[in-house]
Amino acid sequence: MRLTNTLLLFLFGFLLAAPTLKASEKEADNDAPFNPKPMIMHHISDSHEWHLWDVEGDDGEITAYSIPLPVILYHDGNVDVFLSSAFDHGKKNVTKSGVEFTMYHGKIYFANEISGIDINDKGEVLNDKPIDLSITKNVFMMLVSAVLLFVLFGSAGKSYGKKVSVPRGLTSFLEPLVIFVRDDIARPIIGEGKYERFMPFLLTAFFFIWINNLLGLVPFFPGGANVTGNIAVTLVLATFTFILTNVNGNKHYWRHIFAMPGVPIYVLPIMIIVELVGLIVKPVALMIRLFANITAGHIIILSLISLIFIFETLLISPVSIAFGLFMNVLELLVAALQAYIFTLLSALFIGGAVAEEH
Repeated sequence: MRLTNTLLLFLFGFLLAAPTLKASEKEADNDAPFNPKPMIMHHISDSHEWHLWDVEGDDGEITAYSIPLPVILYHDGNVDVFLSSAFDHGKKNVTKSGVEFTMYHGKIYFANEISGIDINDKGEVLNDKPIDLSITKNVFMMLVSAVLLFVLFGSAGKSYGKKVSVPRGLTSFLEPLVIFVRDDIARPIIGEGKYERFMPFLLTAFFFIWINNLLGLVPFFPGGANVTGNIAVTLVLATFTFILTNVNGNKHYWRHIFAMPGVPIYVLPIMIIVELVGLIVKPVALMIRLFANITAGHIIILSLISLIFIFETLLISPVSIAFGLFMNVLELLVAALQAYIFTLLSALFIGGAVAEEH
């Protein structure tokens, strides 16, 4: 049953992706081979609108249908708030507080009076940018996942107040996962009597990453968002681990960094540098591991679908869909695995900081 549902989801996602593929293909030279890069980047990137689908008119013009999201720009002491539909998918400029803004490849810049956008020989945009505080698609999806977390654990918490001896419904699903994080990750790694105060962070990180990984498995669907495939999101998560680790580090932890026991005095300066670099490398590894694994899965699935258009034949579609389905099912495992790995490594870093001297 699960495999059948996954197949239906994948095929339906392919049908929704087809207009985007067609639109990307029409933008290129008719004699040029299909380039999947614009379509793939469109699906894995953040945006200021909630893209639904494209419709081709009788005249061959592609009309994009999307839900606008709030744009919040700060510049020169002014805060301008408006909907992204004002840009008309980048076709129009917007003037607010006497300043003209333009959208180029999903990013907002100050528009030049003559050319609008200035691009150098390397393809880099030369225009200055305002401080963008907009509610983008990824930000909105994070808010959705936060609401889901409150609903899930709020309802589970209420069920414990009913004095029911056996967990039922949603609680019976969440309780084993919470116990797993506590008994198989936090307690043995951080230590008895110390793990309790870190459980809120570990549980939040595990379920937040897992939920967003699952939501990101439908990048073809209207409103699909690649939250954990955004390096800014994984950077913030890794920064939380970094702060918790070093704020709670005891004297033995800091002594190991600045005065490592048993190290000759002439080697100590080198070891201090190595340990300080290690403080930065650990959260960077957390950040890149989650970002790279989630993004790679999306790119592979989209690339497999693109093979149909690269070879320009439907004969390749059974192979593309079969391998794409396999990758989609595999990503269900990766979604949970990456949440587990991030939580496990965070517990390891925290446990090393609060451990007593042996």
